[in-house]
Amino acid sequence: MAVLNSIELEGVSSTGWRAAAHEALREAGRTLRNIRRMDVLGTSATVGEDGEISEYRAQVRLVFEVDTNR
Repeated sequence: MAVLNSIELEGVSSTGWRAAAHEALREAGRTLRNIRRMDVLGTSATVGEDGEISEYRAQVRLVFEVDTNR
């Protein structure tokens, strides 16, 4: 039987929310193994002085399987 754990992260991108979520997943994948699911918990953006979006943010929860063999 599998044991699952989760972690909440925030990804940041200058191009969009999808890219921000992908950045969180990519960065977490550098140290976490067996990632099984990603839930998008929320999105937000930073607005620059020109009134345009300068930074997209995606809050995500990653669920991964715990390696019980270690």
